[in-house]
Amino acid sequence: MSGNSLRDQLSGLMQARQDEARRQAELAEQKKEQEKQKRLAQQKATTQEQTEPKKAVRPRLRPMPGLPVSQRADEIVEAIRKNRVLILCGETGSGKTTQLPKLCVLAGRGRKGMIAHTQPRRIAASSIAKRLAEETGTELGQWVGFKIRFTDRTQHGAQVKLMTDGILLAETQGDPLLKAYDTIIIDEAHERSINIDFLLGYLKGLLKKRPDLKVIVTSATIDSERFAKHFADEKGRPAPVLTVSGRTYPVEIRYRPIEDEDETDDKSLMNAISDACDELTREGPGDILVFLPGEREIREAAEALMHSQPPTTEILPLYARLSAAEQEKVFKTSDKRRIVLSTNVAETSITVPGIHYVVDTGLARVKRYSYRNKVDQLLIEPVSQASANQRSGRCGRVADGICIRLYSEEDFARRSAFTDSEIMRTNLASAILRMKSLKLGEVRAFPFVQAPPNRAIVDGISLLKELNALDDRERLTEVGRALSKLPVDPKVARMLLAAKDNGALSEVLIIASALSVQDPRERPLDRQEAADNVHRSMADDKSDFTTFVKLWRYVQNAMEHKESNRKLTEEFRRKFLSPRRLREWRDVYRQLKELTAELGWKLNEKEANYEQVHTSLLTGLLGNLGYKIPEAEARAAPFLGARGIKFFIWPGSPRVKKCGRWIMAAELVETSKLFARTVADVDPQWIERVGAHLIKKSYSEPHWEKKASAVMAMEKGTVYGLTVYSQRKVTYTDKDPALCRELFIREALVNGEFETAAPFFRHNQQLVREIRNLEHKARRLDVLVDDELIVQFYDAILPEEVVSGVTFEQWRRKAEKDNPRLLYLSKDELMRHEASGITTEYFPKMMEMKGVQMPLTYHFEPGSPRDGVTLAVPLYALNLVDEVQTQWLVPGMLKEKVQLLIKSLPQRYRRHCVPLADYAKGFAQRAASVAGEKPLLQVLCDDIEAQCSVRPKLEDFRLEQLPAHLTMNFKILDEYGRQIDMGRNLASLKSELGQQAQKSFQEVASQDAEISQECDRPITEWNFGELPEIMEIKRKGQSLIGHPALVDHDDCCSIEVFDDPHEAARQHKRGLLRLFKLQLREQLRYLEKNLKTLQSVQMQASMVEPLSKVFDSFETMREAVIDTALTQCAMIEPLPVNAEEFEVRRQDAKGKLNLIAQEISSLLAQIVALTAQVVKKQKLCSDKWVLEDINHQLSGLFFKDFLLKIGYLHLAHYPRYLNAILVRLEKRREDPDKDAQKMRDVNRFVTLYEREIANRKGVADSRLEEFRWMIEELRVSLFAQKLRTPMPVSVKRLDKVWSSMKY
Repeated sequence: MSGNSLRDQLSGLMQARQDEARRQAELAEQKKEQEKQKRLAQQKATTQEQTEPKKAVRPRLRPMPGLPVSQRADEIVEAIRKNRVLILCGETGSGKTTQLPKLCVLAGRGRKGMIAHTQPRRIAASSIAKRLAEETGTELGQWVGFKIRFTDRTQHGAQVKLMTDGILLAETQGDPLLKAYDTIIIDEAHERSINIDFLLGYLKGLLKKRPDLKVIVTSATIDSERFAKHFADEKGRPAPVLTVSGRTYPVEIRYRPIEDEDETDDKSLMNAISDACDELTREGPGDILVFLPGEREIREAAEALMHSQPPTTEILPLYARLSAAEQEKVFKTSDKRRIVLSTNVAETSITVPGIHYVVDTGLARVKRYSYRNKVDQLLIEPVSQASANQRSGRCGRVADGICIRLYSEEDFARRSAFTDSEIMRTNLASAILRMKSLKLGEVRAFPFVQAPPNRAIVDGISLLKELNALDDRERLTEVGRALSKLPVDPKVARMLLAAKDNGALSEVLIIASALSVQDPRERPLDRQEAADNVHRSMADDKSDFTTFVKLWRYVQNAMEHKESNRKLTEEFRRKFLSPRRLREWRDVYRQLKELTAELGWKLNEKEANYEQVHTSLLTGLLGNLGYKIPEAEARAAPFLGARGIKFFIWPGSPRVKKCGRWIMAAELVETSKLFARTVADVDPQWIERVGAHLIKKSYSEPHWEKKASAVMAMEKGTVYGLTVYSQRKVTYTDKDPALCRELFIREALVNGEFETAAPFFRHNQQLVREIRNLEHKARRLDVLVDDELIVQFYDAILPEEVVSGVTFEQWRRKAEKDNPRLLYLSKDELMRHEASGITTEYFPKMMEMKGVQMPLTYHFEPGSPRDGVTLAVPLYALNLVDEVQTQWLVPGMLKEKVQLLIKSLPQRYRRHCVPLADYAKGFAQRAASVAGEKPLLQVLCDDIEAQCSVRPKLEDFRLEQLPAHLTMNFKILDEYGRQIDMGRNLASLKSELGQQAQKSFQEVASQDAEISQECDRPITEWNFGELPEIMEIKRKGQSLIGHPALVDHDDCCSIEVFDDPHEAARQHKRGLLRLFKLQLREQLRYLEKNLKTLQSVQMQASMVEPLSKVFDSFETMREAVIDTALTQCAMIEPLPVNAEEFEVRRQDAKGKLNLIAQEISSLLAQIVALTAQVVKKQKLCSDKWVLEDINHQLSGLFFKDFLLKIGYLHLAHYPRYLNAILVRLEKRREDPDKDAQKMRDVNRFVTLYEREIANRKGVADSRLEEFRWMIEELRVSLFAQKLRTPMPVSVKRLDKVWSSMKY
C-alpha cells in the first residue's frame, strides 16, 4: 500500500489539476474582453510574456565533450528528427541520461510542449535535473526542472522536466493526451517497473492520437529487440535502435564467496563486507561503493565498518528515503576515503563521484506478490546478471576499478540474465482500475511491452472485485468510478470512500496517510526495548490503526505548542519518532485532504467511534482478515487468513497478545515468517455487512419447518475460505423450488406437518390416523397405501409454483372455488384391503383399574420404546395399577403372547401343546372367565396341566425371549398430561415414583370435602368413630378407591388416605402404635425406669460388630424393646377398628406390657451374648467363603429397627439361629466339603429371594417374607439338625414352595 507509486500519483494529480485550473482561469479572462482588437493585443502580450523567459535564458546546449553520446550527437539528433520512436541503448558511462535532453532541443523538440524525462526514482530525477542545470549554465527550474513527490521545481517556460514515471502516469488523469509534452523520454526502462510498462503501453496507443509526439526509450542495459517490436509501425517495422558504447575503464572482478553456508546470516555477511573493504583499502586510494539489500543491512554494515575501518574513513548511507541533506553528502567529494553503503538506487542513473571500488553482496530486497497467498513478499533475493554488471560498472567511471563479488563465479553463471519486470511480480489492481476508467479496453488486450501472466491479471481483477470496484462482468461499478477519481492505491481509496459514507473521514484520512508512508516510529537496534516502551505509552489498546490517530494528535499538539523547531525535533527523537517521516506523513495527509475537498467531501465534526472507523478500513482490507485458530500449537501460526494462509502478528504490535477472534491487518508481509502488520479486532457482523459482495453462501440440511410453513436450510457464509457465520436458518424456497415443492408435499401434506384450517387437510389426516391405528393394532403395515401414492395424488394436482404454505394457501383458495373437494382423499384410496377382526372388543380403548379409566394406545414399531400397547397412567393412580391384570394385555394380543410363552418352554412340555397357535386360541377362550384376576403364568400352568397332564414350573418359561411388545408399556402422566416416565417394569416405576404417586393421590383425596374434613384434625385418642377399610373418592366423574390409615406424627396422629393397601397397612401400624403410646404414658414411664439392666446389654452389643450399628445407644435399645413389647401386647391381628376394640387392647396391654418387655430384654441379652460368641469363634475360621456366608447371614438378622420389624415371635428363634452358627463352625472342621455343599444349597435360595426383592424394589409381600424365614430354618436343619426346627424343611420342600408361590 505504501511506496513511490502512491506519493507520485498524488503529486502528479495535484499538478495536473493546478495546470487545468490555470488554463481555465486564462480562458475566463479572455472571455471578459469585449473588443476584438483589445483581445488580440492581450493575447499578443501574453505570448510575449511566455516567450521572453525562453529568450532570456540561454542554455549551453553543446554536448559535454568526451562522452560517447556526444561523439555521436549528430547521428542521434538526426534519428530523433526522422523517427517518432527511438530506442537508444547506452552502456554505463555513455552520458545518455544527461545529454539526451539537450540533443532533443537541438533536434527542435521542446517548442510546442516540454520534454518529459522520466526516472524510476526521486533521487535520480532531482540529481539529474541539478546536473543538467549545472551543465547548461541555468538556474534549476528555468530551463530544466524536476517534479517529484512533494516538490515541483519547474518554472513556467522550462523546456525540460525531470520526473518519476509515477508522476507522468498520474498526469494522464488530468491530461489523457499529455498535450503538455511534445517529447517523452523513458529512461532506465530496463528496470521495468509497473509504471514504466504501463506508460510504454499507454504511449503506444497515444502515438496514434498524437502525430506530433516523439518517444525515446533508453537504458544502460536493455532488451532492445523487445522494445523495438513493441513500437513497430503499422507495417510491422520495428522502431530503430541506436547503441552507444560506454565510457568505462577496465574492471577487475574478484569472487569472494562467503565461507558460511548461510549467506543470509547477518554476522557472516557483515564480516565478509568488512574483509572486502580491508582488501580494497590496501589496493590504493579511492572510494568504495557497497551494494546492500536494504536500510537495515546498511545500518548494520555501518556499525561493523566503524569498528574495523580507521577513523579517517567516512561511511555514508544512500537509499531512497534518505533526506536531501544526507543525499547531498554522497555527491560531494572529500579528502577522506569514503565508503558509500547503498541499496540498488546506485545501480543506474545516478553516479556517485570518486568510486574506484565496488563490493557487491549480490542481494537485493525485492517486492514480489504471492499469487498463492495473495500477499506482498519483501524477500532478499539474488540479483540478476544484468544488475550485477550494472553494479560492477559503477567502479569503472574514473579509473581502473575492482569489484569484489561476495558470491562464487558459478553462482553468477546460474543467475537469470535480466531482473523480472515488476509487472510480472506485482498486483495489477491499480493499473487495471486506471485502464477501466480511461476506457482503454480489455486489460488482457492492452499493449504491454511484456504481457503480465494471466494469473496476475486475475489477481488484480479479484482485488478490484474485493473492493466492489468491478462487478461480476468486470465492469466498473459506482464504487469503482468513485475510486478511479482517487489516484491512490485502490485499497486506500476504498477506505476513504467508505469513511465519507460512515462519517469517519477525519480519522481515516489520518490512518490512510500513515499507511502510505514508512512508519514514523523508529526502533534503533541498540535501543529497541526503550523505543517499544515509549511507543506503548502512545498506543491505543484496542487497535493499531487508531494508534495512528492518537499519535497524530500528539504530533499536532506538539507542533502547536513548540518553542522552536530544534526543540521540537529533539522532542520527537526522544519519543523515537522520525521527523522526516512525520513530515512525509503530514504531506500525504495534506494532499489527501485537498483531494477529498476538491471532490466535495466534508470532514466529520463529531469524533467517529470504533465501529465507524474500522468498518471504513475494512472495506479495503477484506483480503487481510484473520481468524484465531482455536487451541493452535505453541509454535504454529495462531491466525488463519484468506485462502488458507496462516500468519503471525508482527511482534512489535501492542496487539500481539490481545487480539480477539477476528482481526484485520493493513498488510501481510512475508519475511522470515508471514506477519500481519497494523492489526485491529473486528466484529464478524461487520465483515458480513461490508463484504456482502464477497460472501460465498452454501446451504445444507434443507428441511420442512411446520412453524415457518416453509422449507428451511442452514446457511454458511465464507469470505475467502474463512467462515464468517454458519448454521444460520434461512428460507430455501428461492434456492431450489423443485426440492421445496417435493418437501412441502411429503412433509406438510402427507406427513401432516402443516398448520392450516383447510377442511380437506383435517379430513385426510383423520383418515390416515384411523387407518394407521388399525395397522398398529393388527401389527401389520399393509393396510395404509404407500406414502408415494399419496405424494403422487398431490403432485398431480398442485402446480409447480406451490413451494410453501403461503403459496399453497394462495392457490388453494382459488382452486377450491371451482371444486371444493379437489384435495379430498377417500378411504378406498388409502386402504389396500379391509382390516377384519380389529374391533374394540379385542383392542379396547380404555382399561379400568380400581375405578380409574386409563387410555390404551397401540403402536407398531419394533425396537421402539412405544412398541405394543401402552397404558396411560395418571401419576395419582400409579399405585392402583394391578400388575396381574396388565399381564393379560388385551384380548387381541393374548393369543400371540400365550403362543410365544409356550414356545419358550422346554421341548418336554412344548410337544404336548402343538399346534401352538390352536392351543393359544383355545386357552384364550377357556381362560376368559379368570382373565385379569389371576396371574397369567399360573393360569397357563394350570391349563397345561389340565389339558396335557404335565405341569411346567414358572422358571421353565423363558420370559427374556418374549418380545417387548408383549409386555404392557406404562406411560406415567402428571396432572397436565405431560409424560413423567415410561417403562415396562411396573415394580420399578412404583419404586421410583411411588412416593410421588402417593402424594398426588392424597392431593386428589384432599379435594373431596368429606375426606378432607376427616384428615385435617390431629388425633391423640380414638374419637373418630370406626376406621373403614376402604374409602371412595370422587374425581371428575370417577370413583377412586383409597385406603385410610393412622399416620404417626410423634406427638399426635392423623388420618390419611393411601392408594396402596400395603403402604396404608404399614403406616397404620406405626400410627396405631403411636396412639397406644400416647394412651399409655404412665406405664411407659414406669417401664423405662425398670429397664436399666439393658445398659450392660447395650455396652456388650456396642463391642459386637453386627449389633454396634443397630444399638448405638442405651436409649435406642430401650425404645426398641418397649415398641416391640407394646406391639406384642396391643398390635396382634386383627387390629382394632373402633374405639371399643382399641380400649380393650389398651387395658390388656396395661397388665402385660412390663412382663413382656422384661422377657424381650432377657432374650435380647441372650442374643447379644451368643452373637459375641459367634464373632469370637469366627476368628478361628480361615475359610473366607464360610466367613462371608456367616457375615451375610448376620447382616440379614441384625438390621436397623429389626426388633420392631420382625416382632417378638421371630425374635424368639434368634438364639437357635445363632447356636446353629456355632455348631456349624465347630462341625465344618470335620468335613469342609460337606459344609460347602450345604452352603451352596442355601445360597441358591438366598439368591432367588434377594433377586426377587430387588425386582420388587421395596414392594412388600408376605409370601416372600415367609420364604425368608424358611431359609433360616433350612440353615438350622442343614448345619445343626439336633437343634430342631418348628416345621419340616428341606431343599426339596423349599423348591416346591418357591414354585408354588403366586406372583
